[in-house]
Amino acid sequence: MSADTQASLSVHPDRLLPAQPEVRDVARRIYATTKDLPIISPHSHVPPQWLVDDEPWPDPASLLLTPDHYVLRLLHANGAELSDLGRGPEGPLPLDEAAARKAWRILCENYHLFRGTPVKYWFDTTFTEVFGITQVPSAATADSIYDQVAEKLTQPEFRPRALFERFGISVLATTDDPLDDLVPHRTLAEDPTFSGRVIPTFRPDRFLELARPDWPELARRLGEVADVDTGDYAGYIAALENRRRYFKEHGAVSSDHSHFDAGTEPLDEAEASRIYAAALRGEVTEAEAVAFRRHMMSETARMATEDGLVMTLHHGVRRNHDPDNFARFGADAGSDIPVAMEFTEALRPLLGRYGNHPNLNLVVFTIDETVFSRELAPMAGFYRSLYVGVPWWFLDAPEAIRRFRGAVTETAGFYRTSGFIDDTRAFLSIPTRHDMSRRLDAAYLAELVAEHRLTEEEALATAHDLVTTIPKQVFKL
Repeated sequence: MSADTQASLSVHPDRLLPAQPEVRDVARRIYATTKDLPIISPHSHVPPQWLVDDEPWPDPASLLLTPDHYVLRLLHANGAELSDLGRGPEGPLPLDEAAARKAWRILCENYHLFRGTPVKYWFDTTFTEVFGITQVPSAATADSIYDQVAEKLTQPEFRPRALFERFGISVLATTDDPLDDLVPHRTLAEDPTFSGRVIPTFRPDRFLELARPDWPELARRLGEVADVDTGDYAGYIAALENRRRYFKEHGAVSSDHSHFDAGTEPLDEAEASRIYAAALRGEVTEAEAVAFRRHMMSETARMATEDGLVMTLHHGVRRNHDPDNFARFGADAGSDIPVAMEFTEALRPLLGRYGNHPNLNLVVFTIDETVFSRELAPMAGFYRSLYVGVPWWFLDAPEAIRRFRGAVTETAGFYRTSGFIDDTRAFLSIPTRHDMSRRLDAAYLAELVAEHRLTEEEALATAHDLVTTIPKQVFKL
């Protein structure tokens, strides 16, 4: 019998807390005051239809493996075929039991690959605390663990709504296309048997990228849904404003934007109109498309000052870095790669106009650590509208979160940051990710107490604010 089959899977109650006993004691006390507070999730990719239908998930692989690009990318790097992991050109595929078990075995056989990564931390915690699994995933235990998880998923207490309540989620924001009718959100809001708050987020990225081959058709569809003629630039702006209002009427509190760079240089209306008309004819150049998208970032900030939607930026990723992977398996299949970012000059036009506007909250996320202390923290330490988004995607990991606190806090403090976001498609990892953040913040605050830079009372108040007051204020909840 292998060591893995003999070992017992468990998570330590002091995980992520300081190693020094006296500091750990302080961290324990801080963490104890936040660990059971409700979860505010202002940015996720959980499909709201799951909660509307409240149907059992079909199998463990479809729930925990196939939608999760964190898992897919490292398995792919070590030789796994994404087609064997339940992925197709349009994303996750429906799996019969044989295919689901095959994908699950690949995960368990390669579980050692995730040692030292946050993925293993999330899986270990989910397996033990959600499903009561005590076996270490391996080739020998794959089928047994699959059977245990599959059996749990048939039980009423493991359906989406029951887990939503069990996890203590008070707010869950989804990510939605401007063309979406938001019927699932309306259904949940009007359902007297569902007490949670599930809200949409306005994500217009593809409508702002004029060089896309399908952009003229997208502009037409935007106008159709908004009932506005998008045959010119003025109609396009009106259609976007119309859809923002529609989202806000259905509970949205923010818009989300993810582009290659953070430029915000505005164009005059005549030039914007000219580029827009060229794009409708299919004649726009790459440079013109970039200039227009940067202009639209400033326009979006202008819209936000008028309708109050929080503006969040998730810039700085080369999407679909591997063209073959994208062609075969679609977006979010693991080949997105970070790029170096520049924010000081890029955001200057926007901040010069709206950086101190009382109705704008601008939350800037990045996966380029080099800009936290050099650019984002100093700007957030001056501009009233700007907040630094907590580590996201490649950086939502213990060491990166520790580095973030050290890089940002001395310049911007805690209260110019966003509060934790989980940014996940993996529904069952939401409580695990938020718990990780609360433990790491407790550890960081305990170090400040041990160094006599904060009193324990100040640390306790700050820990509570990081989980409650700050995300509510930043995201206008």
